[in-house]
Amino acid sequence: MAMIDISVVPVGTQSPSVSQFVAGAVRLLQNEPGIKYELTAMNTIIEGDLDRLLELAQRMHRSAFDAGAKRVVTTIRIDERRDKPLTIEGKIKAVRDKLGR
Repeated sequence: MAMIDISVVPVGTQSPSVSQFVAGAVRLLQNEPGIKYELTAMNTIIEGDLDRLLELAQRMHRSAFDAGAKRVVTTIRIDERRDKPLTIEGKIKAVRDKLGR
């Protein structure tokens, strides 16, 4: 199981706001069966099979061009474990447990 965090940033648009481009990228995830994701203020976290995640990342990146961006900068971080299951909730719970919450 793997997890990525992805940030798609369009450059060269008519407005400094990028929320419409982010919404377009996240919309792709909403239509994907079996994909679990969490939208945050700075990126989107997605969990699943790494090959599928990378394909989705490419589609998310290209969605900004499809929406009119002239340049797109996408940052991806990959976390993959093979010793035990890896989930968004599991990572958050591990930190909260150490904080005593």
